[in-house]
Parts: sequence; structure tokens; C-alpha cells
Amino acid sequence: MACGKVVGLDFSHKTPKQPARRKKLDPIVIMGLGILIGGICVISLGMFLSRPDRSIPPYSIGYQEGSLVAVHVPPYTSDPELETLIIRFGAVGRAKRDFADMKIRPTTPDDSRGRYQSLQIIIFSDPSWTEPDTLHRYVANEVDDDSEKTFRKNFETAVRAGYRADADGQAGWIGPWNRSGSKDRTLTMQWVFQETWEEAGPHAQTSSPAP
Repeated sequence: MACGKVVGLDFSHKTPKQPARRKKLDPIVIMGLGILIGGICVISLGMFLSRPDRSIPPYSIGYQEGSLVAVHVPPYTSDPELETLIIRFGAVGRAKRDFADMKIRPTTPDDSRGRYQSLQIIIFSDPSWTEPDTLHRYVANEVDDDSEKTFRKNFETAVRAGYRADADGQAGWIGPWNRSGSKDRTLTMQWVFQETWEEAGPHAQTSSPAP
């Protein structure tokens, strides 16, 4: 039998492709992510532990300028939970108008009638709106510049709930802060309560006196 090349069995050998190696994350990136996650955990834990009791959602005071107080709640806080917080502010107002236990510094410390004669609380789930520079920019600027108008509208739209107490009475709401009285439906405020101090009760006529 003649020996020769066997047809069909002669094929080239190909080296299998090696899977691409995954690039390792830079140690600095890993450290940054760790600090970010750790910071979020610390803030959330601080809110949880410092709240007056467990019947209201965790919150922290972002910044306070005059009678305007910016409050921060975690993003997962629901509207019903926010309502319990607003109702608590209202209960404090009806009882003695002393919001120190709610972690709020006196807004009228030198007023002989009381330390909380005027108070405006606005609640955000985005902490960037509660920063000192942001709140100061909102309070200080009343100009007609287009960029400032946009900033003020975005600020008020980002509000999730609020509470107000002044010489006439108190009110609390869920939703954005329609301070300008705009007819824009995206700025609809859902009132939780609106009442005069006479309606609130005899203990709410004046706020806690200055020491």
C-alpha cells in the first residue's frame, strides 16, 4: 500500500485566545469609594440615633440661617413618614413652641416674647440643598437675574415638605415650597394642617421665653 498524505486530516494549529484580564481599580479610587460609602453610613446612623424617638423618620439639621432652617432626611423617606415629622413639629408648636428638643437653635433668641417667634423649616432629601453656601445664596438673593430665578425655582422645587410658625399661627405641608404663589402645578403644596394659635390652644400663644 502506498503511503501518502491523508486528505482531510491536515489542519493548522491555532493558539486559543487568552481571556482579557480585568483591570484592577486604582487604590485611590477604592479609597475614595470607601470614604464616600462610610460617610453616607455615618450620616444615616447619626440621623437615626439623634432623632427624638422612633415614631418619626431620622433627620438632621443641614444649616440654619436666621429663621430659615434646612432639614435633611434620607432619600428613602416616604411622604407618609414626612407627614409624621410635620405633625410632630405641629404638636411641639401647640404644646410650648420650644423646638430645642427637635435640634433647632432659637430663631429669635433676643425676643422677650419667646425664642421661636418666627420659624420656617424646609425639608430636603438631597443634602446639597442644605449646605451653608446654598442656603445663604437663596436667602440673600432677590434679584431678577435669570440664573438666580432658575436657582430659586430649583431650590423650592427640591423641597419635600415644610413647616411654618409665625405671629399668626402655624402650618405644615408635603410637597415643594410654592413660596412665590406660582400657579405651576409642579409646585403644589399638600397642606397637612393650617391653624391660628387660638385654634392651636392656649399653650401655643407664645413661644418658649428667652432665658
